Amino acid sequence: MKKYFKFIRTLFVLFAVMTVATSACACGDGNDKNNNNNGDDTIKLSFKASSSYEYLKKIDGKKVEINGYMATSSPVDGSFLFLMNLPYQSCPFCIPNTSQLSNTMEVYPKKGESFGYTNQAIKVVGTLCVAEDPDQPFTDQYGYLFNFKIIDATYSVVNTEELSQELALWQKIANSNVINDIYKMYDYLNFLCAWNTYFVNSYTDANGDVVHGYYISPDNAKDLIYTEGAQFNYGYQDGYFNSIINKIQAVDQAAFAQLVANVQKAENLANKALAELGEGNYTSEYKYLDKFDRKDYVYTLNKGAELAEEMQQIYQEFSNWLAGYEM
Repeated sequence: MKKYFKFIRTLFVLFAVMTVATSACACGDGNDKNNNNNGDDTIKLSFKASSSYEYLKKIDGKKVEINGYMATSSPVDGSFLFLMNLPYQSCPFCIPNTSQLSNTMEVYPKKGESFGYTNQAIKVVGTLCVAEDPDQPFTDQYGYLFNFKIIDATYSVVNTEELSQELALWQKIANSNVINDIYKMYDYLNFLCAWNTYFVNSYTDANGDVVHGYYISPDNAKDLIYTEGAQFNYGYQDGYFNSIINKIQAVDQAAFAQLVANVQKAENLANKALAELGEGNYTSEYKYLDKFDRKDYVYTLNKGAELAEEMQQIYQEFSNWLAGYEM
């Protein structure tokens, strides 16, 4: 692959300078005092419940509290923080091959204030602000998309003696870094199930001429999967999925049996998707593409929709498992 090839990736560069987009929010800009809070009544929010947009809309503008950890990549200026239910994470979690936040909340301080960083468990208290339309989510300065945020917030360090007995085990799985390994696994799995939707961006060649991009071909996809050292070759290596399973079981085989089962489902789907590519189960159409201002071949996997749906189901199962741990 040429050095200029750039593929859509799951994560944006965290310190890139980007334009901040906004979405309508029923509870205002974070500094409105008319936010429908009822005195000191506070709703206990959970990571699992926050995956339901319908539930969030019911409590939009209410005062909420939730326990979690700051991601280490939270902005150094303290302008907001990434809250996760897993400690020691360096980057917000996203749905594979998107910038849509998953199992991560953005929390904003009161006007004129900022957050200091801590690696200890914290309790966040603030006002829930939900996007008016889930198809038009908020966008932060790094390009991450999210359906809700907590604003006008403060936090306090949680007394670890008050936390659940599962905390020690939860921190142990976090220390193993296997959760990040699984997100990388899903990035690989998404490519196998949707390689035909990936495209090469336009770039300027050595002569200063703009070369228009194009959707990748089956041969491109095979190069990225089978070539040693290629972008997605890590998932094709012998024992890849077993290495993740072994890492999970080394923490606690019984406690994380559900997670092991999820990785096994991912492996089965990976084999199915690889077979579809290898057996040539796709069609091509030569047509004009507005995106690249040129004609090119566009490939369609015969079972692309089926593969994508199965991947989303397996990923959602993992996401629900991850969000199920509350402090």
